[in-house]
Amino acid sequence: MKKTLIASAIAAATISGTALAQESNLPSVYGNIQYALVHSNVEGAGSSIDHYDNGSTLGVTHDHEIAPGVTGFFKLELDGFNADDKSYGRGQGRVDEAYIGVQGDSFGKIWVGSDDSTYERSIDKIANTYEAANLSIGGSYSTGEGDLIQYETPSFGGLKLGAAVQVNGDTTAGGKSYPYQLAAIYAVDSLELAFAMDSNDGTTGYSGTTATDPNNENTYGLRATYKLDSLSLTGQYQTRKEVADVFGLMGVYTLGANQFALSYEMAVADDANDTERNTVTLQALHNLSDHMYVYFEGYLGGGDDGVYGVANESEASVAAVGAVYYF
Repeated sequence: MKKTLIASAIAAATISGTALAQESNLPSVYGNIQYALVHSNVEGAGSSIDHYDNGSTLGVTHDHEIAPGVTGFFKLELDGFNADDKSYGRGQGRVDEAYIGVQGDSFGKIWVGSDDSTYERSIDKIANTYEAANLSIGGSYSTGEGDLIQYETPSFGGLKLGAAVQVNGDTTAGGKSYPYQLAAIYAVDSLELAFAMDSNDGTTGYSGTTATDPNNENTYGLRATYKLDSLSLTGQYQTRKEVADVFGLMGVYTLGANQFALSYEMAVADDANDTERNTVTLQALHNLSDHMYVYFEGYLGGGDDGVYGVANESEASVAAVGAVYYF
């Protein structure tokens, strides 16, 4: 999951850094280190505590003017450093985002490579708001974030359209396929509405794992977000035949250097028992400076017996404390 807060902060820093870098035609470099201390408990299965890297990254971006009103750009972001474990990987990272593209006021934006997918950016807002996201319930879409060709139109009176296709060639695990996504986002005043679908035609799991998809039925998602001064309210609904229906409500309130979020998510499996799973999440986040913040997140999970792997039990809880430094 992409962490919305750190991603937004880095984007802001990158934009200002890019403006300076353009003067000398040098790329803009950014990065972050994220640590989390997490206590987890599943009723009937015991508890555990762990300290881990929560997604530290190092990246570089660059853009330049190809012609008046037309810009070329690229981004390369590496993660997987495991900043909590000196012995892990010995300095090896893996690609999180890597793409090139062009954009213009008249034709929009087209880019190729690895990036958050069109569907995820449009719909899956609640799970991506949280830092640890231990018990968050994401959507049932499965097209990966790699090998994507994505396009986004300019705004037409507040309406933007998006599309993506993933090119899985003959050498891809599971075989050749071309899953695609479509999205429409309409923003007017304080209200934003989004609709998107994912064809789920690929046979590899989300973000390029080798897990097989449950089926190739489409995923459909709806989202509405309303912003009123310091308060933001979001409602989501996602569905995939023979997999699950996922519902979510979230409120986010900012007060000076502080942010508070509260959400409720529920998934109803499309099985013989309509198995339910739900999560209530609370976040309190404080910005220590323009480059550092700390947070607490608490998760309380429930649902039908067995949803957390323990027969006749249906409770789980997580408490997470974390810190992030970014530049």
